[in-house]
Amino acid sequence: MYQDYFEFSEMPFNITPDPKFLFLSPTHQEALAHLRYGIKEKKGFIVLTGEVGCGKTSLCRKLLSELHSDKYETALILNPRVQEHQLLRDILHELGETISPKLDTDLVGKINAILIDRALKGKSVILIIDEAQNLSFEVLEQIRLLSNLETDTQKLLQIILMGQPELKEKLNQKHLRQLKQRILVYFDLDKLSFKETCMYIQHRLSLTRRSGRPYFTYWAMRKIFKKSKGVPRIINNICDKSLLSSFARTNDFVTYQDVCRAIKAIKIQ
Repeated sequence: MYQDYFEFSEMPFNITPDPKFLFLSPTHQEALAHLRYGIKEKKGFIVLTGEVGCGKTSLCRKLLSELHSDKYETALILNPRVQEHQLLRDILHELGETISPKLDTDLVGKINAILIDRALKGKSVILIIDEAQNLSFEVLEQIRLLSNLETDTQKLLQIILMGQPELKEKLNQKHLRQLKQRILVYFDLDKLSFKETCMYIQHRLSLTRRSGRPYFTYWAMRKIFKKSKGVPRIINNICDKSLLSSFARTNDFVTYQDVCRAIKAIKIQ
């Protein structure tokens, strides 16, 4: 509704993880550097944690956009609520392999053969699992065993686990200590500060507006930060509804009152 009024080329505060909109705050820059380092140096296990909506998936998309297909092949698992054999099937599917529904034996052997083939072709295979806090102990143990696949000189599979803070708590459990010992790169993503929240909002506006409209007042920004606690996804929701309130008043300024109306509309406590 307000896109034409404010002359946006596209909606500035959608919550989809579009890498184009990624705002690299200092903590996001450091997280991305950790991911790049882990992959380049073939560290094997990488873990990225952060609160819901902090930008983990956006960072993942950014990372994937940087990986050249002639050097890297990726398997992205978005539904971690699976059993061990289904995880192996999903990995094979992501790598473009066709598996008979009746084949349930030696899936690890098949994955190993594929990884060796890719390595001989000069390719690294990266397994990325989102929402990894939902993985069962049995599946995490299977992932640990997959990390054993290696040649004399290198790991055949780079594994990135992304999840909410509960993943960190799960990995600290005693019966997962063997897995935790294999994690050589770990980063916990912070929320945005007030200054970074202001920069984040301006960043997304600058990518979509054709003029100087609209403008968020200082106290509007303050209220957004207070209620969002610096979580990008919540910032997006509040900004979207705040712009709608400003549009309804046919105004170019997003005010404190607009933000209050937005917060009430989306029922943020």
